[in-house]
Amino acid sequence: MEERRVRSGASGARPRSGATRRTEAEASRPLSEINPEYRSRLSTGMAELDRALGGGIMPGTSVLVGGEPGIGKSTLLLQACGRIAGASTLYVSAEESAAQIRRRADRIGITESDLRILIASRLDEITTELDRLTPRFVVIDSIQTIVTEEAGAVPGTPNQIKFVAHELADWARRNESALVLVAHVTKEGQIAGPKVVEHLVDAVLMFEHSDGELRFLRAVKNRFGAIEELGIFVMGAQGLDELGDPARAFVSGARTVRPAGVVAAPCHEGSRVLLVEIQALTVPAKGAVSRAFSDRIDNRRVNRVAAVLEKHLGVSLADQDLYVNVAGGIRVQDVATDLPLALALYSARTGVPLPAGLIATGELSLAGEVRPVSHRDQRLRAAGDLGFTEVLGPPGPAGSSVPPGPAGTAWRTADTIQEAVFAAFPSGKQ
Repeated sequence: MEERRVRSGASGARPRSGATRRTEAEASRPLSEINPEYRSRLSTGMAELDRALGGGIMPGTSVLVGGEPGIGKSTLLLQACGRIAGASTLYVSAEESAAQIRRRADRIGITESDLRILIASRLDEITTELDRLTPRFVVIDSIQTIVTEEAGAVPGTPNQIKFVAHELADWARRNESALVLVAHVTKEGQIAGPKVVEHLVDAVLMFEHSDGELRFLRAVKNRFGAIEELGIFVMGAQGLDELGDPARAFVSGARTVRPAGVVAAPCHEGSRVLLVEIQALTVPAKGAVSRAFSDRIDNRRVNRVAAVLEKHLGVSLADQDLYVNVAGGIRVQDVATDLPLALALYSARTGVPLPAGLIATGELSLAGEVRPVSHRDQRLRAAGDLGFTEVLGPPGPAGSSVPPGPAGTAWRTADTIQEAVFAAFPSGKQ
């Protein structure tokens, strides 16, 4: 037998449904009587983290942060705890000792912070401390290691994760505190545990890494901001630093000589445009069936673009293995990368490089049309800032004009994949 204190109002002390009548505070209210105002966002002190959250974290909300082991989730959130100004913070760890956390805090320079540390893995101990302190910012590291006897004795089971996430998110809403839950991921890169946990929280952030020191924090769900916002960090000896100039991080500007199979593309991620370099390589297939190898652009997109090239330009790719990469290790989802991907595959197959000052953007339809893209002004401006002279892309919507670009940079239109190839490779007309 083990004696434990049960807090007032805890799940284990609540009456069962129907046992008592709901209080007036819990009763429904007319929509017109509800105050629509909400408290201002809480800045984490890290601009890239605030960007991924949509401008900061809203009080009373819960955020789920997932990522591979060792990618820097704990370091990032410990830095955020140390940089939040004028707010009480609590860092709860069920995976590390207090001494380990102190050593990391010394390394990243936040020892003078008012941050409080709690080492606990039982939900009742955590909620008791939360009720005592009522902090404005709380980090739980990690959700899979917290256990409550009401959901069984083994941590990490689906019931445990659902129960713990629900209780902590409910506490955050009632106390107007910002809550961050760290989550483990499976070998497929998905957040471990039941999918319902992602529905319980207000935002889901995925921490990704490149082959080097770059780290990408991508919002895949956000009830209070735009999804697909991207925060970019660099892992260093003293923690995670925000990338100073993301627009220049993935390309070195217009090259004097460009190798075959390489195309630069202005990619719209969240609220900004990043210039990325798409690289393609084609080699004879090693088996009876050709394959596409790509982990930064979806394999299905690579196969679809290759099919459009074969159908509308007669380029033979069925007997080739296709290798596609994005320099810098960033994962690209913008549909406007269809056209630069097609030009990269065509260039790799024919061995003809693109002109050094040309970049491309545009979505491809199965009919071979180059469809309009959003944020043409931003894409053109980003290209000019890095020294490119031409942006090859689709015309705008009916009635719109080609955006004026920076001095020395022009937008060149193409309605079909054939026109785009002829414009990018003058020798392709022969």
